[in-house]
Amino acid sequence: MFLNDGWKDYEILDASEGRKLERFGEYILSRPDPQIIWKSDQKAPWKKANAVYNRSSSGGGSWDIKSLPEVWTINYKRLTFNLKPMSFKHTGVFPEQAVNWDFIYDTVKAAGRPVKVLNLFAYTGAATLAAAAAGAEVCHVDAAKGMVAWAKENAVSSGLREAPVRYIVDDCVKFVEKEIRRGKKYDAVILDPPSYGRGPSGEVWKLEDMLFDFLTLLKGVISDDPLFVLLNSYTTGLSSETMKTTLLSAFAPEFYGNCEAGELLLPIKNSPLCLPCGATARFLLKRK
Repeated sequence: MFLNDGWKDYEILDASEGRKLERFGEYILSRPDPQIIWKSDQKAPWKKANAVYNRSSSGGGSWDIKSLPEVWTINYKRLTFNLKPMSFKHTGVFPEQAVNWDFIYDTVKAAGRPVKVLNLFAYTGAATLAAAAAGAEVCHVDAAKGMVAWAKENAVSSGLREAPVRYIVDDCVKFVEKEIRRGKKYDAVILDPPSYGRGPSGEVWKLEDMLFDFLTLLKGVISDDPLFVLLNSYTTGLSSETMKTTLLSAFAPEFYGNCEAGELLLPIKNSPLCLPCGATARFLLKRK
């Protein structure tokens, strides 16, 4: 398990009956989370919510905003993120990934040499910024043009406008295939694939059907002196051990090294409880 206990600008204030109450900087949000099947006795904190996201019976949902700016910022150590309420309950940052940002930063720093990182399904760029802040050259790839633009905004806010980051709007599978043909190599690969998605030209991605083949394809862009592959998933039913086994199965024939996996946990304030928020697997690579 990986516990995210390094936050100052974020915390879960309470979790009860399918909802979580979160503080993002100065603002408190109430959002649904179907895995919260327990009940809390707290009442008062929920009244402080600046915005509440409610699901619709017809699909999707909407925000009931009481007092919330269009955009605000929060910090995690050396990084700054621009947040805004999105139509599908998200804010532009996944706080449970902070332990992975630390892992990325520390591993790149410890390498003590130039490092090239490929960040796939890169969203708003938190992992990109962690790698860039540690001195890496990063290639940031996402199929959504708006998310790539948001990642650039986060880079500016984090003081990394001039960092060596290449921002690419493309289908991740097609991009990797092109990089292999171009002979491009990377020392580290980060991927946070969705359960299901479409590329900019309608390309279909389905995690369970495509993950293993994609991981196998990724071996074609791994350098001769690699650092790691980091895999995240929020897919229900895909356990951390399954992710670890899949990573090992794809890479072990040509690589060795320590592979660890576990659930990502966020502590709940004034409680011994933690909220599980997806899973991650990390393979520290060495070529055989």
